[in-house]
Amino acid sequence: MPTATGYTLTTTTTASFADAVDRVRAELREEGFGVLCEIDVQATLREKLGAEMEPYVILGACNPPLAHQALTAEAELGALLPCNVVVYQRDGATHITAIDADRMLSIVGNSELQPIAAQVREKLAAVVERASSG
Repeated sequence: MPTATGYTLTTTTTASFADAVDRVRAELREEGFGVLCEIDVQATLREKLGAEMEPYVILGACNPPLAHQALTAEAELGALLPCNVVVYQRDGATHITAIDADRMLSIVGNSELQPIAAQVREKLAAVVERASSG
């Protein structure tokens, strides 16, 4: 079960970094999300700054029906989308982290978003849990 932090759902896995990224992609598809963007932070920082760091990938995920509902309720919500899921290595451990949509969308102050945020949170928690144990 993922641990809820102040703004994320997170866990570690014994899977390799590459396997964890593949598992996250597969579990996102299973929950109705597509990956709109992928940022290889390790490669970007190496190229732009010459900095070295452990593998770190951000997957920008979107569930179209839920995104449509949310944007209908709050047009400016797009500033908080897509929902990011992160896979990274630190000190030899592979971590999987997703945004906690309940926490993220609570800052908006629109009660119409609460049930949508709860659905997104539930789906992303399932992604993190299954991807870490797969």
